[in-house]
Amino acid sequence: MSILLPPGYQLRSGSSLDRAMLVKFMHLTYQEFYPERDFSHLAQTVEQYLSKDTPLWWVEFLDSEAGSLTRSPAQAIASLWLGNAVDQLKGSRHTHIFLLYVAREHRRQGIGTALMHHAEDWARARSDRQISLQVFLSNQPAVNLYQQLGYQTESLLMVKSLN
Repeated sequence: MSILLPPGYQLRSGSSLDRAMLVKFMHLTYQEFYPERDFSHLAQTVEQYLSKDTPLWWVEFLDSEAGSLTRSPAQAIASLWLGNAVDQLKGSRHTHIFLLYVAREHRRQGIGTALMHHAEDWARARSDRQISLQVFLSNQPAVNLYQQLGYQTESLLMVKSLN
């Protein structure tokens, strides 16, 4: 599986050692749309679900100063975390995207699309027949990206506050 990223970016595999950074990226994702909320529970989510069966990748930006031949250390600017789900109609396991995040200043350069293709390639490599994700309707740029890539609404998550 190869991934086509813009020049200056590289993909690296994550591990359980990246828990804190994954929590940070999840926090950034949710805080962008819900800045007033507390997301301290995300550490528990990562602790519960991050494993060898839920692969994690980082896109790093190789920051180089103009005219310099040496590069400073790469910094993670995007993340893809995959997991497993079961199709409740068919009973088959499939890939589920837990997290796709690209830092605001690195968006609209094809990084999200490249990560989505990477997720699909990974799912195909393990013989999954579908891939799923959840997206907030308020995140219209992400909704647009997923629709452009052929994703369709199959179910609707409905919630009711009991307060």
